[in-house]
Amino acid sequence: MTFDNTILTIVTFLPLLGAALVLVTPKTALNAIRWTSLATTLVTLALALWLWAAFDPSNPGFQFVVNYDWLGNSIGYRVGVDGISVLFVVLSALLMPFCVLASWEAIDKRLKEYMAVFLILEVLMIGVFTTLDLAMFYVFFEGTLLPMFLIIGIWGGKRRIQASYKFFFYTFVGSVLMLLAIMAMYWNAGTTDISRLLTHEFPEGMQTWLWLAFFASLAVKMPMWPFHRWLPEAHVEAPTAGSVILAAILLKLGGYGFLRFSLPMFPDASAQFANFVFVLSVAAIIITSLVALVQTDIKKLIAYSSVAHMGFVTMGIFAGNALGIQGAVFQMLSHGLVSGALFLAVGVIYDRMHTREIDAYGGLVERMPQYAFAFMVFTMANVGLPGTSGFVGEFLTMMGVFQVNTWVAFGAAFGVILSAGYALWLYRRVVFGALTKDSLKSILDLNLREKVVLYPLIVMIIVFGFYPAPILDTTAAAVDNLVAHYAASVGLDPSVSLAEARAPLEYAAPTGEVQPAAEHAAEPAAH
Repeated sequence: MTFDNTILTIVTFLPLLGAALVLVTPKTALNAIRWTSLATTLVTLALALWLWAAFDPSNPGFQFVVNYDWLGNSIGYRVGVDGISVLFVVLSALLMPFCVLASWEAIDKRLKEYMAVFLILEVLMIGVFTTLDLAMFYVFFEGTLLPMFLIIGIWGGKRRIQASYKFFFYTFVGSVLMLLAIMAMYWNAGTTDISRLLTHEFPEGMQTWLWLAFFASLAVKMPMWPFHRWLPEAHVEAPTAGSVILAAILLKLGGYGFLRFSLPMFPDASAQFANFVFVLSVAAIIITSLVALVQTDIKKLIAYSSVAHMGFVTMGIFAGNALGIQGAVFQMLSHGLVSGALFLAVGVIYDRMHTREIDAYGGLVERMPQYAFAFMVFTMANVGLPGTSGFVGEFLTMMGVFQVNTWVAFGAAFGVILSAGYALWLYRRVVFGALTKDSLKSILDLNLREKVVLYPLIVMIIVFGFYPAPILDTTAAAVDNLVAHYAASVGLDPSVSLAEARAPLEYAAPTGEVQPAAEHAAEPAAH
């Protein structure tokens, strides 16, 4: 067995070894617990970056595939990544060291259990993006609920119990329908192998029910409006690192599910419900932006901002063309960096003042100029300022949607204006103005640990804003393959659906082989 055959297994389960080491460490050895956790996440990140470097972006299929039977001839241990999932593996591994560093001094009770739970959560998150078995996907997908439930419920704020139960109830109830859909898919296709299900043609009537069942789970997980009621409270009560993972990774599981299952496996239903998704997406962008404008809690404002940004993601995915889907993937990755950075920045001042009320601040630039600069970069990226990663995703999704429905694109553009309103309003209230509050006159600027956390995120946000090619090049082949398969399935003209005119392709097998699909493609229709 070569390293290429084991790299995904190592990346996925290495944090579990770190969790075991943390659990056997005496609870009084706090520094040993911290350094063990940090070392584990750094090694996992290094391996994830190696995975990205070794990935062949010209191959649209799954790579580093491992396939072993596990339960009979149905459920198996199957892992692999394509150009979309490999980047989410990297994002998951990238943010974990920052979460450990953000918790270095902020968590002062049950530190051993806290770090162990976070490392187990990393295993489950990476597992979602690497598994190629539908049943195992559900295990990893639902498995993320328990660690986050514990993180919010044990280490959260004053209303942590209510927030954790609301989080668990909303997300679990929606996922029950997805479980029933998975069972129905197995009975129809005779397999839970995702690579085989991607080429299986489900009956059109069955696709509708399967799409709705998956939507019930994925829409809550993102969350889409109006299924977002659990998110603001969960963010407010979660510790800083919990909010980072919740916004940067767990919300992306819904978008990833739409890309991996809804669009390629249920293309007819996806085309049927596209306008329905557009309505919900524009509503999310506009309504939650308006709600963000009246918030008094910093974290709650950023939480509503996340719902609005996820509206761009769903809008781009169901545009069904390469620009829209490329933009949606980039937006998810960028939002992972930007939202994570914003919550980390909020954690910096919360650790000093123990309040997230906007009115408690003002004039921080006088005492914390380095913090003011970092917070400014993150705010501008959240607005979508050109030169930041936030601009690229929003621009591509709106370009993709503009090809399909100009009114939806105009609605999204109006939401961008609103996002500038609430983001700049927040920044002005917190950073600018006169330093009149006595409690702020002795506040200190960023220390070394906080600079190590925030400065790399500044660099990545700006670099990917000016040079998005590493991400777009990695996802291009997989996205084009997905779009061509979708276009052929629903009878669209692939030359319209793709960014450039390309011949229709069959959805790539795990080997990455591409085969003509003209024999079953429907007659091209007007788009």
